[in-house]
Amino acid sequence: MLTALYNTQIVSAGAVCRGKAVIISGGHIIEIVAESDIPAGAQKIDLKGAFVAPGFIDLQIYGAGKSLFGSLPSVAALQDMENALLNEGCTGFFATVATNSNNVVFDAIEAAKQWRPHSNGNFLGLHLEGPYINPKRKGAHPEEYIKKSTLTEIEEWVNRAEGEIKMITLAPELQDEEVIKYLNAQGIILSSGHSNATYRQAKRFLNKTINAVTHLYNAMPPIHHREPGIIPAIFEERPYTSIVADGIHVDYAMVRLAKRELGNKLFFITDAVTEAKTGTYQHIRQGNKYTMPDGTLSGSALTMLKAVQNGVEHAGFELAEAVNMASLYPAQLAGLATKGKVEAGYDADLIIFDAGFNTAFTIYKGKVHQKNNQPLI
Repeated sequence: MLTALYNTQIVSAGAVCRGKAVIISGGHIIEIVAESDIPAGAQKIDLKGAFVAPGFIDLQIYGAGKSLFGSLPSVAALQDMENALLNEGCTGFFATVATNSNNVVFDAIEAAKQWRPHSNGNFLGLHLEGPYINPKRKGAHPEEYIKKSTLTEIEEWVNRAEGEIKMITLAPELQDEEVIKYLNAQGIILSSGHSNATYRQAKRFLNKTINAVTHLYNAMPPIHHREPGIIPAIFEERPYTSIVADGIHVDYAMVRLAKRELGNKLFFITDAVTEAKTGTYQHIRQGNKYTMPDGTLSGSALTMLKAVQNGVEHAGFELAEAVNMASLYPAQLAGLATKGKVEAGYDADLIIFDAGFNTAFTIYKGKVHQKNNQPLI
């Protein structure tokens, strides 16, 4: 059975296309055709002028729905995250664990392994943000759990995870070369974050042994004219770099600056959390942000669609490029070759949203995912 999405604006690969239809079969996009060429017999879905874009991919998110997986990991939390994020048009995510005890890391690994056979598939694996970070740039991460990595420990974690660890944020300037070399050999994305690296240190590891940077500007030394720090090195080396575009973690003027410098290597993450009154991270919702009980800024209240909206309305990006930052560029970093575009041969993982940036519904693996059986459009 073919499905045809028509009367829509297709947002893909830096352009917005009108007058075309998206033809889906078996979980894949098989072609983009003129509306007059929709195959006979296809099930037609009238999108009434709404946008259709690649499903969003969030490589750093701690919780969604009512669950904070990041410090209270469980199978139930992963299930909650999958369902909540599909409702938001996020069709791929790394469930993220912040600096914590070994037991919490092990709980996250076990939850990921247990959930994998039952997963919808939008849970892509784990992102460990810490504990191998620099205490001088700890942010909301508790110093008592911050440590230097050892090859013995990281081998134990990777072996225990059986492939579920996909990304690790660490402070490269503090780690031994043997650890970095081992992790690279495992195909794990290494990202510099919560780092106090100097400009010269960063120039030695960015795009050499470390291929990404976590939440630009946050938890790193600011630019100084005599001590430039890591940020100018990031702008010169241009690794894939994430940013929290909520106007709170980063001012939009600085988002624009980052875009001018990094181009197609800058991508959105939500860094989102949920409220929690127990565990190491007790996040308190305060308007459009979360703080720790002592007032320290913690995770965001973003969704990926809200990040896209902020990119358009506050940072001045074209819609198609803001969508790339939420889909194509994170997919490229994560090695997801069939995600991030609305083109023939790509996965039929799509978000449909209106001009007011409201999610109408999601298509995942070629099937409509509706929120509480609401009308499609």
